[in-house]
Amino acid sequence: MSTLLLRNGRVIDPSQNFDAVADLWLADGKVLGTGPQARTADRTIDCTGMIVSPGLIDMHVHLREPGREEDETIATGTAAAVAGGVTSVACMPNTEPPIDTRMAAEFVIQQAQRAGNCNVFPIGAVTKNRDGKELAELGGLVEGGAVAFTDDGAPVYSAEIMRRALEYCKMLNDRAVLVHAEILELTVGGVMNEGLVSVQLGLRGMPAVAEDIMIARDIMLSELTGGRVHILHVSTAGGVDLIRQGIAKGIRVSGEACPHHFLLTDETLRAFDSNYKMSPPLRTQRDVDAILAGLKDGTLSVLATDHAPHAPEKKERELDQAPNGILGLETFLPLCISHLIEPGHLSWPQMLEKMTINPAKVLGIDRGTLQTGRPADVTVIDPKARWAIKKAESKSKSRNTPFDGWKVTGRAVATIVGGDVKMNLLG
Repeated sequence: MSTLLLRNGRVIDPSQNFDAVADLWLADGKVLGTGPQARTADRTIDCTGMIVSPGLIDMHVHLREPGREEDETIATGTAAAVAGGVTSVACMPNTEPPIDTRMAAEFVIQQAQRAGNCNVFPIGAVTKNRDGKELAELGGLVEGGAVAFTDDGAPVYSAEIMRRALEYCKMLNDRAVLVHAEILELTVGGVMNEGLVSVQLGLRGMPAVAEDIMIARDIMLSELTGGRVHILHVSTAGGVDLIRQGIAKGIRVSGEACPHHFLLTDETLRAFDSNYKMSPPLRTQRDVDAILAGLKDGTLSVLATDHAPHAPEKKERELDQAPNGILGLETFLPLCISHLIEPGHLSWPQMLEKMTINPAKVLGIDRGTLQTGRPADVTVIDPKARWAIKKAESKSKSRNTPFDGWKVTGRAVATIVGGDVKMNLLG
């Protein structure tokens, strides 16, 4: 049995409220534990001055395969994940064809195994072909490996179908339904947030209320059914308030924030740069402040990226022609360290909780912890590394990031998946 010792790092495991300088031992793909062991290590990585965390989980990733391999493949997307310290990704079903059958979910898992980079957990479509008209075969998708459900990229538009989805998912071992919150009649043709900047630029806007209305509906349907809803990529102050109120009432709702929504505002669109175009759009400083407050008080319990690669020939167009979305996997950790830890918004345990055990709980997966006997997924972080993001060095197939050239603090220096060292900058 091969044994790996991560020596003398600051081990932070929010799932166990553990935060101490310690040795972490891994063997046979599992966590052995911290402290002295009655064995010798076959390999040792000196983690002095580093933070040793449960492997990071990004529960909101678009891997594009099958159907849009010009943007990303499962191999390139998971390589980007490993480079960013992410050991597990949950991939969205808006592929071509969608992940709406057992066979489609199994294909994703098989491709991930062939790539051999990190864990991939498919998210199944709520409706057949993601067209909102008829429930997909949810039970078959679970049998094929789907861990949750969404029509992300679009909302589940019918309240009746959403209600039935929540009821069925509750019966399917209490799976969560992940919500892309948008009232399409209010956003059609929109390229950015509706507000002062959109008026000044003469661009069609997407009002915040389009997100808030759908969040309110699905929180109420969760209350009705007892099913679990998780609000993806929350971008509005109103949405944060609705989730906070739902949690206070005991409704089974959770929410996530993406770095771009707490770092950037609609003012960036004055550059007419499509790298700032995403869905939901960048909003106002008031919304940014509300998202930060939601992260601080626990209303938003998950950090995720909404990694959405697009080939340059697609993204480098006029705003009304370019697709929505930006890269996220490789910039996720340094942006969060630089803009959540460094300013004092969150502590290390608070931030890592939102990147490890909390997304694992939403998805119901056996990850996000360093408990003895659990899978040996570990991220080693240099908290003081100072460097500049360079899109040309990305492992992704695409280059659509607004963060090129940003100076950041902190980065992943080792990524360990199932006990295998997939990336190591420590020697």
